[in-house]
Amino acid sequence: MSNPRRSLLAAGLTAAVVGSLGAAWTLNAGAAEVPSAPAVALPADPVAADPAAADPAAADPAAAVTAQRKPPSLLPWGERPSRLTRARAGASSAAVAAAGADAASADASGSLVPVPVYAPKGQAPDEDDAAAPAPPGVATAAKSDDFYHYAGGRQVGATDGTWANLSIAKPELATADAHTLTEIAMQSADSKQIVEVGWNVDRKVNGDTDPHLFVYYWKDGKKTCYNSCGFEMYADATIKPGDTLPTATQKRFGIRHSGGAWWVAYDSEWVGSFPDSLWNGNYTRGGLSQWFGEVASATETTCTDMGKGLPVSDGSASRLGTISMTNGPEVNAERLSTDPSQYYDSKLLSATTIRYGGPGNGDC
Repeated sequence: MSNPRRSLLAAGLTAAVVGSLGAAWTLNAGAAEVPSAPAVALPADPVAADPAAADPAAADPAAAVTAQRKPPSLLPWGERPSRLTRARAGASSAAVAAAGADAASADASGSLVPVPVYAPKGQAPDEDDAAAPAPPGVATAAKSDDFYHYAGGRQVGATDGTWANLSIAKPELATADAHTLTEIAMQSADSKQIVEVGWNVDRKVNGDTDPHLFVYYWKDGKKTCYNSCGFEMYADATIKPGDTLPTATQKRFGIRHSGGAWWVAYDSEWVGSFPDSLWNGNYTRGGLSQWFGEVASATETTCTDMGKGLPVSDGSASRLGTISMTNGPEVNAERLSTDPSQYYDSKLLSATTIRYGGPGNGDC
């Protein structure tokens, strides 16, 4: 195995930094983002003294099926939830965008039941090189034969969650490659426990090459599956993991811990949550926040696009914008780029804005 493939993101954390929520930022149509009025830390939602009340599955796993877990009253960006606009079930990402909608069920029946799918995600250290880190910060996981390429940003610091505006695109996915995606990830201080939300183009997971909403989690550095595997849908949600998203737009994605679970938000709704019981109650606060694009390719040389498929030198390239943390340190993201092919890159435009992506091998 080549050295570039093993030269992956080290997720060593130095010290947890506790602070208040940084300044809130809003997107400007120009080349940068401008600060809005200062934001305050979101209040903690009341948690019952009885842990089983906050997380019914902690006392009785069967209770999780029928109990209605309550999300925070405010979305991670401080707004009250409002109903999403849905396009017709089965609509393509282009049709969703043309309708001015926020999402559409990929299932033509309009089902709100997420479908679990096992597919490549993340990368383990080489079997003969146990010290090699596995991006993005995964300590141990199942062996994968794919090459993983990352570009974006990261920040160490104790926090209740994170959110960002993500560019949604329809990047070209080479026939032999597994996926191209963009996500935010909330990790524990030791990088073994992770909650992820974002959009992916993945034929195996979604059955097409449109961008779809996905969720994922890791326990003790071990892989699970896409869109289910312990994820609890919120009863009032109008979108589910796996739904088709509009292309050529930006949407907010967020993760926040509250009431015995890690909650996932998209645009203007809570989608659902991963209960604390999945980690035996041992993962309730983040230590490393990451926002990035990822390509999983069959070979080190790949023709797959990341983001919009534009180099970071292009002002129209994909962005990770308005990066914020909930009850965490002031945002000061650092650049993340661990790409064995050198086709993808990231560029810090400000402490809270990152341009990222790339076209893959230009000779394709």
